[in-house]
Amino acid sequence: MPSSIEARPGQSSCRGRSENASARAGLLVALAILVLGSACSEQARGPEVSLPPGEWRTFTGTWSASGTRQTLRLGPDHRASIVSLSGTLLLTGTRGLGIGFQAEVIGMSDSRTGVRGRSVWTDEHGDQVFSEFEGSPMGTGSALTGTIIGGTGRYAGLVGDYRFRWEYVIDAEEGVISGRTIDLEGRAQIPATRAPAKTGANAGKER
Repeated sequence: MPSSIEARPGQSSCRGRSENASARAGLLVALAILVLGSACSEQARGPEVSLPPGEWRTFTGTWSASGTRQTLRLGPDHRASIVSLSGTLLLTGTRGLGIGFQAEVIGMSDSRTGVRGRSVWTDEHGDQVFSEFEGSPMGTGSALTGTIIGGTGRYAGLVGDYRFRWEYVIDAEEGVISGRTIDLEGRAQIPATRAPAKTGANAGKER
């Protein structure tokens, strides 16, 4: 008897169709997993939440920054400095104010009168929060308080306040400096009587 078994007509083509069907099924399963994974990720992240007008929202956070300082000596025990810093600000707490910002600060610190400065926080959409701050002369352990004075986009009309202590990581009288906040906490509110933003042809016109 012959030792080999002849393939039946059409057996090879059936096997090919079966393999193609299996490949298509595997591709569909992979696509379904990707779609479901993306949907779950979007659900976990949640939609952007706006600040309800008239409602205070509290927050805590951390800010690490680096920049430069220029110092002017006004005598043996008196110095004045211009400080420019920028870095990432991360906030936690009740949602609505945002989570991550790029924070920029410019200020003047006087060893006798303290520090005064201005800050701009910019979120991932380009919307900004404006504030001013003051406190004891800028150095490790300095206590500072800030006042939120407005913003752009979803932060237009924003008011609030915050406070923190400052800690230098690199403390040089001239040149590059870096540091971070300690115990940053505050609150913010969109006033219930905020006027709607002017857009289009009405922008810039007075009523």
